Amino acid sequence: MRKFWKTVSIFAVVAAVLYMSSVIRDKRQLSEDILRLHVVANSDSAEDQAVKLKVRDAVLKTLEDVTAAAHNKDEAETLLKSKLEELESTANAVLDAEGVKDRASVTLTAEEFPTRIYDTFTLPAGIYDSLRITIGSGEGHNWWCVVFPSLCVPAATEGVADTAASAGFSDGLSGAITGQSGYEVRFFLLDCLGKLENLFHRG
Repeated sequence: MRKFWKTVSIFAVVAAVLYMSSVIRDKRQLSEDILRLHVVANSDSAEDQAVKLKVRDAVLKTLEDVTAAAHNKDEAETLLKSKLEELESTANAVLDAEGVKDRASVTLTAEEFPTRIYDTFTLPAGIYDSLRITIGSGEGHNWWCVVFPSLCVPAATEGVADTAASAGFSDGLSGAITGQSGYEVRFFLLDCLGKLENLFHRG
């Protein structure tokens, strides 16, 4: 009997190690294959927050060609690097039209993100590469979405899952971010890993 339980324990440990290994792979894929959009308002005033959304809309329209042409994150980053000045001009044109003296700066950078719940999917916390648009002093509430794979436009959960699959996400990862039944523990572990990543990043 003791031998039986010892065997069961060994199998349980092996299964747990394999499961965690797959979760770590999924976390690495999120960091390596997702490119986020981060628009930061000048302040939390109603006027600055409204301008932020107008800048967001104009930038998203400009980004449509980029997201349509890119087949992976590397291609998306390459295309965006060639359009940083255009995106900055687009953002500043909106500010000019609104009579705002603040200027916008556009950069590609790695940033710390908290857990983020969208309409049809959720992204765990962690360090992600992002296209950051900072308006003025950048001290206001911000707006996030995902440039690649293209998830900025609200879609049904099935559409998000299809987009994630086309980007090479595993079924487990796709299920975790879209909240499918049976993947709650996987998302919890992904989120814990991301929060640890953020903690070490601050240190």
